[in-house]
This record gives sequence, structure tokens and C-alpha cells, in this order.
Amino acid sequence: MDSKKLLLAEDDELLASLLNYRLQKEGYEVVLSNNGKEVKEQLIREIPDLIVSDIMMPYFSGLELVDYVRNELSLEIPIIIVSSAGNEENVLKAFDLGANDFISKPVSPAELIMRINRELRKR
Repeated sequence: MDSKKLLLAEDDELLASLLNYRLQKEGYEVVLSNNGKEVKEQLIREIPDLIVSDIMMPYFSGLELVDYVRNELSLEIPIIIVSSAGNEENVLKAFDLGANDFISKPVSPAELIMRINRELRKR
């Protein structure tokens, strides 16, 4: 089986490296971006199998990313939002824009991996 490529958009370097380590250990190929501008550039270069994104990032929020992927790029790839801004308004907005899942921080890497696997199995 080919390894699945994930785009991880997270501006917290410590969390990004922890998640990157755990995801690679699971066999995923991970592309890290720490701001919205990098995410857009990465999406122009290559479309991942799934996106995991924080909401609050420099240049381009996770919610703007969901809107961009769904409406400008017209892509149906799964998007999981991970955020400490897990208030009801953000959760509903993320789903309304087309996010597939929402996890509030602090995130358990094991739970994130389970949710990623579930989204990828649906494809």
C-alpha cells in the first residue's frame, strides 16, 4: 500500500513536531506548514490525501483554508480542523465551510490518528 500524504498546518512548532513524529511512525508521509501562505503554496505543488489544520495561523486561518480548498480549488479531500478555539461558533463555521472533522486542543495524537484513518477509509 502506498503511504498516504498528509498536509499538517500547525504554527505551534512543538505540537507540529510531536504530531509529525507520531504520524510518520504510523506510516504517513507528512508535509509541514506553519502558516497559511505555505499551505497555499504546498497545495499548488501537490494535493495531499488529507489536511490537518489549526484554525489560528498567520496569513490564512484554518477556516479560510477550508473555504479555499472547497470553493476555489473545488477539492473533496478530507480536512480535519484541530484548534484550541473550539467554541461552538468556530466548530459550526468549520463544518458549514466543509470541514470533515473538528478536534479541540489539547489533541491526543492517538485520537487524531484514529480520526485520520477513519476519514481515509471513507475514500
